[in-house]
Amino acid sequence: MKLYKITIVALLLSGVGRAEAQQLKLNAGNVDEILKAMTLEEKASLLVGGRNKSYGGGNATTIGFTEAVVPGAAGLTQGIERLGIPPTVLSDGPAGVRIQPTREGSSRPYHATGFPVGTSLATTWNVDLVESVGKAMGEEVLDYGIDVLLAPGMNIHRSPLCGRNFEYYSEDPLVTGKMAAAFVRGIQKNGVGTSIKHFAVNSQETNRNHVDEVVSQRAVREIYLKGFEIAVKEGKPWTVMSSYNRLNGVYTQENRELLTTVLRDEWGFDGIVMTDWIGQRNTAAQVHAGNDLMEPGMPAQSEEIIAKVKSGELSVEDVDACVRRMLEYIVKTPRFRGYKYSEQPALEAHAAVTRRSAAEGMVLLKNEDNTLPLKDLKKVALFGITSYDFIAGGMGSGNVCKPYVVNLMQGLDNAGLEVTEDLKKLYLAYKDYQEAKTESERLSFDWRWGRDIFPEMSVSRTCIDKQAKKADVAVFTVGRQGGEAWDRKVKDDFNLTAQERQLLDDLCAAFHAEGKKVVVVINAGGVIETASWKELPDAILLAWQPGEEGGNSVTDLLVGKENPSGKLTMTFPVSAMDHPSSLNFPTTASQVPGKPVEGAGKWAKRNVDYTLHQEGINVGYRYFATAGKKVSYPFGYGLSYTTFSYGKPAVKASADGFKASIVVTNTGKVAGKEVVQLYVSAPGGGLQKPALELKSFAKTRLLQPGESETLTFDVTNYALASFDEAVQSWVSAKGRYTVKFGASVEDIRATSVYTLSKEFTQKVNDVLKPGMSLE
Repeated sequence: MKLYKITIVALLLSGVGRAEAQQLKLNAGNVDEILKAMTLEEKASLLVGGRNKSYGGGNATTIGFTEAVVPGAAGLTQGIERLGIPPTVLSDGPAGVRIQPTREGSSRPYHATGFPVGTSLATTWNVDLVESVGKAMGEEVLDYGIDVLLAPGMNIHRSPLCGRNFEYYSEDPLVTGKMAAAFVRGIQKNGVGTSIKHFAVNSQETNRNHVDEVVSQRAVREIYLKGFEIAVKEGKPWTVMSSYNRLNGVYTQENRELLTTVLRDEWGFDGIVMTDWIGQRNTAAQVHAGNDLMEPGMPAQSEEIIAKVKSGELSVEDVDACVRRMLEYIVKTPRFRGYKYSEQPALEAHAAVTRRSAAEGMVLLKNEDNTLPLKDLKKVALFGITSYDFIAGGMGSGNVCKPYVVNLMQGLDNAGLEVTEDLKKLYLAYKDYQEAKTESERLSFDWRWGRDIFPEMSVSRTCIDKQAKKADVAVFTVGRQGGEAWDRKVKDDFNLTAQERQLLDDLCAAFHAEGKKVVVVINAGGVIETASWKELPDAILLAWQPGEEGGNSVTDLLVGKENPSGKLTMTFPVSAMDHPSSLNFPTTASQVPGKPVEGAGKWAKRNVDYTLHQEGINVGYRYFATAGKKVSYPFGYGLSYTTFSYGKPAVKASADGFKASIVVTNTGKVAGKEVVQLYVSAPGGGLQKPALELKSFAKTRLLQPGESETLTFDVTNYALASFDEAVQSWVSAKGRYTVKFGASVEDIRATSVYTLSKEFTQKVNDVLKPGMSLE
């Protein structure tokens, strides 16, 4: 009888235990409890993405959940219904939410705002503006049911030929980090996440899945990781995306030194790391490295995790560390909170944000005899196919399915300017022809990629002479496109094509003969060659790829509704080959056999299978300023319709560095904004240093004529430091530092001095050593 009672009690208790286990659901306070309750199979599933069928097919199943569908979203995380763990949704991209614009069973479109590209946002030098753009973009992320936006892209412009430079910010890591941090803060104000990418040294698109980027420890630390460090510490992104490439011999996705030692141990990052969208590699090595989420996800990856834990090749502690971070991420997401998204973003309001922010990022490169703003003019001869087919953004994952794109013809018309009718008809007919030709040759349409631009049309001198007599001014738009998975070329891309150069020559000859002006608008995501032709036109406006309102934004500057205040965050060289990196970049001439590299065949192709960063820290203006090499337009350069004076600077030591200030006054006749760049030249001796380096920057508010503002700058001793490989430390030598306040790197307006009385050092880990000689 006693045994019978014990058995009954045991059965009742076991039933209670099962009931409690069944009722266990994830919340922010029980992550440890959930982790203990998970099976190995459930843990493995949580670390492998569930691919969105509408994006590219593949594994879309989750344990106990149907697919979390946001058509066109790049990826998912898998859910576990038993434990109340929902799937979450990940979407591209840096210039706006990239989802499918049409849906089965729905007649309405699902567009997202096409915001300005990364280069455009960076050249505003306005972190508050960039944060406001991020805030608007994040609202659309939330409204469309996305949990994480796979942005911003923040790789360094090592070469002007990188195909994805349009997504990125600068050749300088400080600008890169500050802009990315602002962008992240803006997006995440909406309770959604970001994934800063591509970590790290994704400096080229050629063979991007496998190329070994061979970089010195100093250059890695100072140039390629510094921006990410700033973004992590100041922006606090939810996630980081590891890149496809190798870094010093090791795939970044499998690199524990990068993902754990540097990112987490040194910088304090507490979010998740996800892979870029790659197939199965060494999944166990990725988990051990600290890659928490494998995207886009394959069932074989879950199976590999399970098998290697059981065999002892992968520790369950490594798996649990990744799972814990995944759970901590999931409880922050809108989908976990049960947010009821509207799928009706404020597109009209965000278009206004786009129009203003794009205008502020545009850079006035030339303005001879105050050609701009256009005054007392009515009729414009509008040349260039891109004037009628404006480029809002780049191709690939940076493409956005926008509701519209305002071209320059429309922008001028909206401002009350007349485009000559016969020339307009000619270009529109050519555009129709090119569209029909493209459609007839297209095998299929892929909404994800976007499309390339049309080739420029030849225009007869007779036609140009006719236009010069009837129009008040000529405007010629030069268009360039860039995209994922391919790098730009020098001929007919970085350089003008023969047709473009002939058209420009003829335009300037014909219009100048009539005493009329020629304006060139550059509608491109990155740098192009300007030195050989910039003396020809009267004005040059760099418009970048300014988003869906591009034609309106350009016109706002052309007519003086907005005063240009953008400044370059990258150097415009005389020649592409002037960059020291060009000798080690995948141009056609450089793809020659070089050294044996593991996994790349007996002989690897230099700059394809491996790329030697022999220039070290001499990237962009650091090289040009130190070498004294002539450029077409220097880093930090940009004109205005007004002028500014700089007062006497003040520099005072602080507890951990120095504080500086300077008064900026608008000395011109129209309202405008000025960017002040603070450069520092280090004392001699010790490590070889660039002639000067950007250490801070600030932008004024809109100053009325005669109005002044005091700008302030904080610089720490750590920010002054260079990386000394000999002692594996950041080091700032004691001595006198020259503090320079500039309108560009070549236009220093005021100087002062900061004296560091005692050497500053900060020890770090001895990691990320090159896997081969850089010689």
